[in-house]
Amino acid sequence: MATSVAVILALAACGDGGGGDNTTAGGTGGNTSGSGVGAGNPTSSGNVDPTTSSGNVDPTTTSTGNVDPTTTSTGTVDPTTTSTGTVDPTTSAASGGGNCSPAVDIAAPSGNPFAGGHLFVDPGYVKKVDSSIAQVTDTALKAKMEKVKQIQTAFWLDRIEAIKELPAYLDAALKLQNELCEPVTALIVIYDLPNRDCFAEASNGELHLDQNGTQRYREEYIAPIKQILAAHSGQRIAAVIEPDSLPNIATNLGGKRCDETTAQSYRDNVAHTLKELNMPHVYQYIDAAHSGWLGWPDNQKKGAQIFAEVIKAAGSPANVRGFATNVANYTQLSYSSESYDQQDNPCFGEFDYVDAMASALAAEGLGDKHFIIDTSRNGVGNIREDWGYWCNNIGAGMGERPRANPGGATNLDAFVWVKPPGDSDGVGQEGQPRYDLFCGKENADTRAPQAGQWFHDYFVECVKNAKPAL
Repeated sequence: MATSVAVILALAACGDGGGGDNTTAGGTGGNTSGSGVGAGNPTSSGNVDPTTSSGNVDPTTTSTGNVDPTTTSTGTVDPTTTSTGTVDPTTSAASGGGNCSPAVDIAAPSGNPFAGGHLFVDPGYVKKVDSSIAQVTDTALKAKMEKVKQIQTAFWLDRIEAIKELPAYLDAALKLQNELCEPVTALIVIYDLPNRDCFAEASNGELHLDQNGTQRYREEYIAPIKQILAAHSGQRIAAVIEPDSLPNIATNLGGKRCDETTAQSYRDNVAHTLKELNMPHVYQYIDAAHSGWLGWPDNQKKGAQIFAEVIKAAGSPANVRGFATNVANYTQLSYSSESYDQQDNPCFGEFDYVDAMASALAAEGLGDKHFIIDTSRNGVGNIREDWGYWCNNIGAGMGERPRANPGGATNLDAFVWVKPPGDSDGVGQEGQPRYDLFCGKENADTRAPQAGQWFHDYFVECVKNAKPAL
């Protein structure tokens, strides 16, 4: 009887399964980040088993900014918005520059930075796709790959060195905005915390607490990013904040390197970042894991409490728009069954999870927050034995295209591609540096190179398996 009651309560926490079509929905994966982590087998209280790896990986690739027609708010690509991507040094980043009359109004409709404009395509990602196009002879496959070059992906700042490429990337987005005389939204990922991804191997970062990590993070990483973003006040910039960090301290304390010192550092440094990047033209989305990690009611509550505490510690910045889910993971938007055991998790996909987390956040006084879902690799379900499997899952396909206001869940701002499909989650060969056991699981493609490096064969499969089809 007690078990039955527990199940009923759990189902109430996530609703009836969401409103998405499981034939076109899917989960995604991420870049250098580990937010593709799975929750594992929850205890009777709904907590995550700390033996499950919480890190999805893939140090994302940095890239120079070239321009590519980004998708419109409806998700369709306007072929007239092509551009060379070269940066005009006479263009004023601060003012918006250009010859648009009247000047481009970058105000976001209803506060949603992805609506009413174009989503900027990372030029560095386009170059990677071109490298794969050069390796195939199938004309139909080439045509599909060409379409991928018109889809927005995020620009990952996964190390200090990557910051030097951020100005060119933003300048290129601004140049496109001035050509179109319409708002263009750039998407970046802030991802270099000290002791990063404490529960994973493949995505550990360059900064360490015992090596002056906090000072370096704040002075060498966040400070220059803040300066660059401030200098680009004439354009919309959406930022995903530190994938995997706060979710790790919600469920994985005591496992691997996730100790109390690291947990407090995550809290303090994420709060510092939220405060420092509080600018009207920047829209911050804190990483909030995914349904297979914080989907259980107890985990939802813990996560929401931590999010609320950190936002409060940052001074409740006005530009914290909300939360990003499914970063660097494969969880579908909605489904009725999977090949793995549901493990009493009431959230059947990201739509359910967003609805449930919205309620948990509302209980903490954050009922006004919105969400974005990473749909870059979630087009195909039933590709893993357990939803804790996050590394280069065989059979993955690109999911729903980035677009604003897609519906299906509470306060959902957009589908986005945070994880660039084709970037490896982590090296698949045991014995290699940064090898993680989850990259050698039965569902993982063990040919994979190091996290963040281009994995041509995997990209090809993601293109072929895309749902909706390219």
